[in-house]
Amino acid sequence: MYATTSETANTNAFCVWPNEAPSKQREPSDVDLVARLQVRDKTAFHEIVERYASKIYRVSYGILGNPDDANDVAQEVFAKVYFSIHGFAGRSSFYAWIYRITVNECYGFLRKKRFKTTYSSDSLDDAQTPRMEIADPRPTPDRTAMQRDFINKLLADVPEDDRWLLIAKEVEGFSIAELSQMTGLKENTIKGRLFRVRQALAAAAHGALNAPRS
Repeated sequence: MYATTSETANTNAFCVWPNEAPSKQREPSDVDLVARLQVRDKTAFHEIVERYASKIYRVSYGILGNPDDANDVAQEVFAKVYFSIHGFAGRSSFYAWIYRITVNECYGFLRKKRFKTTYSSDSLDDAQTPRMEIADPRPTPDRTAMQRDFINKLLADVPEDDRWLLIAKEVEGFSIAELSQMTGLKENTIKGRLFRVRQALAAAAHGALNAPRS
């Protein structure tokens, strides 16, 4: 999955991962790396990738459940970090900013995937293509994958701000205090938002599970 990056400042530079060993010197802070990246210091970008690549991949894989998709999304995340770094205002921690980009990219990927599937199905219907029942050679998705897909469908309708907070808390295991430090929000504000989104998800899940089947 990892390979050496080129030093060119084009989007092809984000299609691979750096594999150089980290420097033995004192590690720069995120603040230092952001300041350097904002003036297009490519070494700072490589250091950011080294620091966060495994975390971003883990988050992406946890949502998507497919290593290739997770790798593609992680690369898109770092491309967006490079080109959107001036949009980071420092109101939250740098990792919170990257984490939010990652979650949004994952659900954007899922939306595009569902759209392609729907469009392809509609096109076949419009053309009145005869259908054949062919046995699918792939194994039946396991229970974990089915549960993940069901949860993703529910989370797709949750506002972005609440969705990434919930995933950070329930999937990544961040504490309320850590989320407060990451986001700059008060702990009671985070608790209230998490309570409301959990209630909304529970209601949506109940409705989906009890809906009449056609």
